[in-house]
Amino acid sequence: MTMKDEITITVTDQSGTKHILICPLEMGLTLKDICKAYELPMEAMCGGMAMCATCHCFILNEETSLPEKGDIEEALLSELFNSKSTSRLACQIYLTAQMDGLSVEIAAN
Repeated sequence: MTMKDEITITVTDQSGTKHILICPLEMGLTLKDICKAYELPMEAMCGGMAMCATCHCFILNEETSLPEKGDIEEALLSELFNSKSTSRLACQIYLTAQMDGLSVEIAAN
C-alpha cells in the first residue's frame, strides 16, 4: 500500500462558506499554512509560534486522528472566551495522511 501524497480537508470560514482544500503532505505544512496558502481569512498574526491564538479553529469531525494538544496550545485556548472542547490552534496541527477528510471551522476572533 502506498502512502498518500495529499489529503483533502474542508474548511468553513467565518461567513459559513465551505472550502475544499487539497493539501500536499510532503512539505510538512500545518493547518494554518494551508489555510494561508488558500488565502482563507485566518489571521495567524504570530506566524505559527502558538503565541496569539488568531488561528483558532473548531474541529468538526472529532473522529479524525489529530495530535494531542500541547501545554502551550492548551494554555492559550483556555484564555479564549469562545473556546470549546473542539478548539485547536491551526498552527499546531501538522497535516498527516490520517487527517484525510478533516473538517474544521475557522473561529471568529
